[in-house]
Amino acid sequence: MPEGKNFVILVTLNSVPCWLLMLELIDGFILHLATERGLSTNYQILVRRVLEAFASWFQTKHESSSVAAVTTEHLGGYLSQRKKDGIAASSARVELIALKIFFRWLTARKHIPADPADPILPPRQEKHLPDSLNEQDVRKLVESVNGTKPLDRRDRAILELFYASGVRLSELADARLENLSLEEGWIRVTGKGSKTRLSPVGGAAREAIAAYVEHARPELVGPKSQSHIFISRNGTRLTTARIQQIVKERAALCGMDPARVHPHLLRHSFATHLLNNGADLRVIQEMLGHADISTTQIYTHVDQARLKEVHRRFHPRA
Repeated sequence: MPEGKNFVILVTLNSVPCWLLMLELIDGFILHLATERGLSTNYQILVRRVLEAFASWFQTKHESSSVAAVTTEHLGGYLSQRKKDGIAASSARVELIALKIFFRWLTARKHIPADPADPILPPRQEKHLPDSLNEQDVRKLVESVNGTKPLDRRDRAILELFYASGVRLSELADARLENLSLEEGWIRVTGKGSKTRLSPVGGAAREAIAAYVEHARPELVGPKSQSHIFISRNGTRLTTARIQQIVKERAALCGMDPARVHPHLLRHSFATHLLNNGADLRVIQEMLGHADISTTQIYTHVDQARLKEVHRRFHPRA
């Protein structure tokens, strides 16, 4: 029988449940996403939630909860159960991708001998055309904010920048004065994967932002203010939730449906209107900060839908 310290160590190692070892591997993978891949905190939280849900399911359904015991059939059974639970195809696709990249990582680091997720094909991606406002509605929304009070100037600048640059909500919330050049007409933003890019700032947006920075922002600055462009009445950085709320409030005030209007709708409108007016898809890709052109190509479907509608309405034999 082992004696002393060696005996204690043996008991401790043997008493560690496989369940905890799987959770430790998930922790290591999330750290990999953060430090080596530079993926956002929100994405890390999403992946962790998916992996821990699978680990919990696997532990309750099977005698062994070792990650090395996971098979393709186990993964297929879990995904089938999720489908029975009523999740959408898009959500199922997200969950499968999270499982695939996790097991690929485990295989690459020799934690498991083979990748059980590799044979599983993702569900067919549903193609939803992104909603967008027409140019008249955008003008109606933006120009409805025409006051000279500090919050009016701020909100007008927010709306103008969303539509002028197609920036994401998080990018606008994090935008800083030192990364803004109104003279040259661009703003440097940090997007997904911590990638930075220059986004254009058109004439109307430059005027609105200049008016806000010169006449309104100084009145909002407080002891806790930093260099974020858009700040609250207390001088602190506007949260993404508050910016969402501002856009919806301004939409309601001008008679638009606030349930429909949100920052991403303005981003879609930015891309759609550029394409409709002849902009090159690759240029739009750069402006939006899409890593893959296939992501931007969804806007070509919008343009094709518009062309088909024009053809249907005006062609004598449509």
